[in-house]
Amino acid sequence: MTIHDTLIRPLVTEKGILKKEAERTLCFQVAPGANKVMVKQAVEKLFKVRVEEVRTANFEGKLRRRGRFVGYRSDWKKAYVKLEPGQKVPEFTEM
Repeated sequence: MTIHDTLIRPLVTEKGILKKEAERTLCFQVAPGANKVMVKQAVEKLFKVRVEEVRTANFEGKLRRRGRFVGYRSDWKKAYVKLEPGQKVPEFTEM
């Protein structure tokens, strides 16, 4: 799995932006099969920063209805990546 397969997209939400500014923590949607080591290596290689800690969370797809049709959203995985002190927090527009 390459770094572009591991990191699917950055999550640009209100919570994610607040964590980025206050705690030097980046939020990403990652591949469901990616582990913490793979996420750490991908972020370090892609953004050229040092990672202190990685936390992951799995989310189950919700039941959604569209009229009489019923289905589920896909399951997905989120990673919180905390950078070491002194590291510059990258902007997602620079990717």
